Amino acid sequence: MSIRILSTSALVGPHIEDLGREFPELRIVPYRSAAWTEALPGVQALVVLLSEPLTETDLEPCANLKVIGTYSVGTNHLPRGYCEARGIHIVSTPGVLTNATADLALTLLLALTRRVREGEALLRSGQWKGWAPDLLLGSGLAGKTCGILGSGPIGRAFARRARAIGMKVVFWDREGTGEPVDLGAETARRLPLDDLLRSSNVLSLHCPLTDRTRGLLSRRKLALLPEGAFIINTARGGIVDEKAAIKLLHGGKIGGVGLDVYENEPDIDRQWLTAPRTVLLPHLGSATRETREEMSRLLCDGIRSVLKSSGT
Repeated sequence: MSIRILSTSALVGPHIEDLGREFPELRIVPYRSAAWTEALPGVQALVVLLSEPLTETDLEPCANLKVIGTYSVGTNHLPRGYCEARGIHIVSTPGVLTNATADLALTLLLALTRRVREGEALLRSGQWKGWAPDLLLGSGLAGKTCGILGSGPIGRAFARRARAIGMKVVFWDREGTGEPVDLGAETARRLPLDDLLRSSNVLSLHCPLTDRTRGLLSRRKLALLPEGAFIINTARGGIVDEKAAIKLLHGGKIGGVGLDVYENEPDIDRQWLTAPRTVLLPHLGSATRETREEMSRLLCDGIRSVLKSSGT
């Protein structure tokens, strides 16, 4: 039997199994395994994870490929121009992970500013001697300014959470429109990047990784932040010059960094593991059962739709 749908993983929830009942030629085999490579010439649909990039070379044998489904919002790991030229559809999972990712960004911010990691480590070490006036003093957030890079659904959802704890919110005016960002009951100003950085006690990243945003936060840009500013990144690792951020952490310019994403993940820069004032998570932004199941549903529905519309 030829393989029509080739997935690198089982997904959370029943949806890929349901798709397999509808298209019995579905197989799950490891990414870039011998079985995966052998099956490529006949496949009509591929399912991959964010951590499994595809190149033009990978796709050249796929003469019958009609759709690639990625279990993620982002598609920067796929050769989008090449797919467009060949008429290959790309299905991703936008919209459903907004709240989960915004929640995690807030979790990182609160854990970082209230020194949760250090407090738990102290307690678990058995060295805690009891309450003390100056024990692990953190940083309050009410009245401070949060600069947000990215005014899409996740950026706006995080802005509402930041405002709920008393922060002032400003957004990067990426397109130079000056138009305020609609947050529902309120609006927030847009600022040019340099002005935003100079005013941000907290900087939270919620923009996609593109040619324009890759390396956007260079050492020079990071140096514009106020002394002791905090950086939260739940977007993509390549947006920040990580070596510059680590150096500024050690020098005390940056008050702390909370990361859920990294450049070249999972092969992260080992310097993060010893950098001071950090909270580091293994890409958990969308990691709630409800979110991952809904991502599975969207992905499988998208693949089903493309295959049926193509008459295969």
